[in-house]
Amino acid sequence: MRSNLLTAALLFSALLSIIQAQPRASGDAQTIARRHEIEKQLQSVAIVDRKVMVPMSDGKRMATDIYRPKDTSKKHPIIFVRTPYNFNYWDVRLGAPRDMSTALEAVQRGYAYVIMNERGHYFSEGNWDILGAPLSDGWDAITWLTSQPWSNGKLGAIGCSSTAEWQLAVAAMGNPGFTTMIPQGFGAGVGRVAPFYEQGNWYRGGAFQMLFAAWIYGEQNQVRPMFPPNTPQKDLVRAARLFDLAPAMPQVDWSKALTHLPVMDILKAVDGPEGVYADRMEVSTGGAMIKRTPNDPAWYRGGLWHDDKPINIPGFWFMSWYDVSTGPNLAAYNHVRRTAKPEIADKQYAVIAPTLHCAFRRASENTIVGERNVGDARLNYDELTYGWFDHFLKGGDDRILRAMPKVRYYLMGANKWRSSDTWPPKGAQPMTLYLASGGKANSLHGDGALGATPPAADEPDHFTYDPMNPVPSYGGNVCCTGNAVAGGAFDQRRQETRADILVYSTEPLAEGLEVSGSITATLYVSSDARDTDFTVKLIDVYPDGRAYNLDETIQRMRYREGYEKPPVWMEKGKVYKVTLSPMTTSNYFAAGHRIRIEVSSSNFPRFDRNLNTGGNNYDETKGVVAHNSVHHSREYPSQVVLTAVKE
Repeated sequence: MRSNLLTAALLFSALLSIIQAQPRASGDAQTIARRHEIEKQLQSVAIVDRKVMVPMSDGKRMATDIYRPKDTSKKHPIIFVRTPYNFNYWDVRLGAPRDMSTALEAVQRGYAYVIMNERGHYFSEGNWDILGAPLSDGWDAITWLTSQPWSNGKLGAIGCSSTAEWQLAVAAMGNPGFTTMIPQGFGAGVGRVAPFYEQGNWYRGGAFQMLFAAWIYGEQNQVRPMFPPNTPQKDLVRAARLFDLAPAMPQVDWSKALTHLPVMDILKAVDGPEGVYADRMEVSTGGAMIKRTPNDPAWYRGGLWHDDKPINIPGFWFMSWYDVSTGPNLAAYNHVRRTAKPEIADKQYAVIAPTLHCAFRRASENTIVGERNVGDARLNYDELTYGWFDHFLKGGDDRILRAMPKVRYYLMGANKWRSSDTWPPKGAQPMTLYLASGGKANSLHGDGALGATPPAADEPDHFTYDPMNPVPSYGGNVCCTGNAVAGGAFDQRRQETRADILVYSTEPLAEGLEVSGSITATLYVSSDARDTDFTVKLIDVYPDGRAYNLDETIQRMRYREGYEKPPVWMEKGKVYKVTLSPMTTSNYFAAGHRIRIEVSSSNFPRFDRNLNTGGNNYDETKGVVAHNSVHHSREYPSQVVLTAVKE
């Protein structure tokens, strides 16, 4: 015991000296005063129980803050937030409480608000593995919480991004306390759901989505001080006012860092912890993630949700058009509506906003996404979420459900919210546009066209793809790449001067057209490389020439015949049919606008570069130049199929 206390004392002393040596932000006096007032209100209405170390089945304990109403005459439902991110109640650098208004509102509405750190983060014990332990930890946490004497046995989960991604797989386990979920921007929790094979957004079309190199850098640092297991809770709370165990990771210029080769050494090159990304081979999910293929068995041993896992709880699903994961998210939503028990399938609702990742609440009267103004995209999210929780966790009336459409989606271009009972909306029909040119579709100034019929003869378009000079990502449906890629809609004309971008556009539309749903490109291509990529981008071209990107996709040719099969290499000059992973959007192309697609072989660093060698790609430092071609004719009907909605 004396040894443990001495260890704790030394740890406190060392950490205190570190924190005292670091500069403290002066802060805004008004902000600090407001936060103190919120904390005071919270203390007046809530039983506050911070740094509760909730035990998991393997003996590790997860740090948890619990706020519940002081009215102990009745039991209360739980709003549960489980996250890898820092929620320490005290802002150490500011020297004031964090904004506790979310907890305050939940308690005032009669809920116990519970927030827990995932394993291996901050005060929580154990080692972190990306979605590796949520099946056990999620089940254990829900069971423990709903068994507390103050709980009414009903728990609803809410959160965005990594605070949501664990919810689907845990919901599929059928814990009786897990009553409902509100997952938001939850793409990295979706493994395989037809027609997507992204394994938690790690891939698209078999290409690595490089956001994870930047995101993991700040999330997997397991070298951190920890308190002895017998440290009293009051000492943990006291310690939290001095330090929050948040790693101060050195700033990285990801626009340069992501160019490093080999890809597997990106984190090593910035002196970051490699962990599950590249070098920890004993992780529960099965080894270094960058080395896995899209159908590696390891993807099915962790916490990803796959379409063979039934979900049978009500779900309120939130997505956004400029997020990295909208297509898989909508596919998961539709899958649950098709496969859940009938009474549960009818209790699945969705909202799709025209924003970046997890930026729903930042929508304004003039919502700007990148450079594009998409109008007034505001919604009363508190009314929606608390109305949902009141019904399912408290047994309140179903007014909120009766007033809500199954799908509320924002139609960009028309800049208005629309309602539908299904996704895609009722009346949606496929509309096929065929690629055509005189063989010179290179750049904005070429002769590429989109039309209702394929050309009779094949005059293929050729371009050179040099992996050492890839097409740079400019805007897009992305998150979490640091300063490497700015998400959203940007005028693509500055990109379209490149000869390695093929540009195909319709004539100006005679009348407006709503495109809401999937967009699937099928190309007939050839190359002199064993393996290469093909990329497609969908664009709305305004009468003045502005060309705003809507979504983008990619296909690594070695996987063109499926992800369950061994790689299939290309033969020089042979023409192959390839259907790319679908894009998705909701956009109104007004009369006078043009529909455009770009075709190339890179979109970097949105996706990793194919080095064209047919090798592993992740461990290579040199590539070869590929001479790629897109064919279009009656024999080779390269096309893009839109989902057009007619009123």
